[in-house]
Amino acid sequence: MTQSRFESGLELLTQIDGEAGQNVIDSLQDICPDLAKYTIEFPFGDIYARSGLDLKSREIATVAALTALGNCAPQLKVHLNAALNVGCTEEELKEVILQMAVYAGFPSALNGMFAFKEVLASRNTAS
Repeated sequence: MTQSRFESGLELLTQIDGEAGQNVIDSLQDICPDLAKYTIEFPFGDIYARSGLDLKSREIATVAALTALGNCAPQLKVHLNAALNVGCTEEELKEVILQMAVYAGFPSALNGMFAFKEVLASRNTAS
């Protein structure tokens, strides 16, 4: 039997984000469970499950996009953790964020780097 979009998405979400992704999903249950379901099905069940890019490449692209947007600190932190979980190095992620200064401006890059600093501090504290 093939997995549903939800099942494959949830499996990938757990692999990539661990409990951070599940916390986001859980936090939506009391206000909009459909948004939680769509968050699992579309990005993870449909897009992340595709074979065109590996998970590391997908997370690099996601970190770049969220950094460039400049107003997505909570989501950026989740994906910075995810990027580290799937094999990105601290140096690679610093370079991705720094690269965004050229295309998205210094405020976005600064916000991204400060978010990364928080992620690194929380990971070092949890160790």
